[in-house]
Amino acid sequence: MTLTRRKSDLEHALVLETARVTEAAALAASRFVGMGDKHAVDEAGTQAMRDVLNEMDIQGEVVIGEGEMDEAPMLYIGEKLGRGQYSVDIAVDPVEGTEVTANGLPNGLAVIALSEKGGLMKAPDCYMEKLVVPPPAAGRVHLDWPVEANIAALAQALSRKSSDLLISILDRERHQELIGRVRRAGARVNLITSGDVISSLAVGVRGTGIHALMGLGGAPEGVITAAAMKCLGAEIQGRLIAENDEQRERFKLMGVEEGRVYKTEELAPGRQIVFSGTGITHGELLSGVRRFGGGARTHTLVMGYATRVVRFIDSVHLEDDGARVTVRV
Repeated sequence: MTLTRRKSDLEHALVLETARVTEAAALAASRFVGMGDKHAVDEAGTQAMRDVLNEMDIQGEVVIGEGEMDEAPMLYIGEKLGRGQYSVDIAVDPVEGTEVTANGLPNGLAVIALSEKGGLMKAPDCYMEKLVVPPPAAGRVHLDWPVEANIAALAQALSRKSSDLLISILDRERHQELIGRVRRAGARVNLITSGDVISSLAVGVRGTGIHALMGLGGAPEGVITAAAMKCLGAEIQGRLIAENDEQRERFKLMGVEEGRVYKTEELAPGRQIVFSGTGITHGELLSGVRRFGGGARTHTLVMGYATRVVRFIDSVHLEDDGARVTVRV
């Protein structure tokens, strides 16, 4: 007799293996931190991530990746990975923040999300206007509202004054008006150079001091963020922005709508979702890879939606034969 699978079987089978994927990518990329070569950083992280994915008990397809097949040799959209039983969609960013990682700046991250087939939106490579808020504010803000209204609603949801709030925004010329409006609404601005996935994670986890993320970023990163926010009970709202008619045609082919506000459940509709992120360089939420003689230490956030477990994993990797280390907190 065949037993009915529990709704969380995929997560139970894959959650720790998924952490191994981002750890491998972070370890490989970390060897190029501070060397100034963003291509080497990305290539190392991508190759290591692909190698581990191909060892996993999955029949996976990349739906968010490094680009189309003619643009990326590995982890391209549509690539099939794994040698096992679990049929999954895969969204990856082997190195979020290649330039900051190459220059040794904060918040370099290796990140991945897995779901059952159809559980992650296939987003076009375009801009997405984003609003990310923590669990208490989920359902109490809206991307269509003025910035000032969302700041007021967020402050009320968090039982704080507007002046207590710190909003992460990418430091780009296109955000000058948004930055001014946030400040005039009484909130403070945390300018980030890149990495809106790790900045969104900081919103979803209490204690980081970051209360929201606003502004334009990549749509593929928005889908990965949605997987994480769903696991955390936080919220992302996103609106796809087409810059030209070619992108509008792409939207039609992919069945997505320009101008529509997509919420967490639409960006990541899966009922079984695994998310993992491992720090490459140090940040507010995750420590970066710390190397010692013969090995390294990593810090990973991994979680599952159905299993409702959030894990912070602090791992010591003995990479060289005969390596020894005194483990300490």
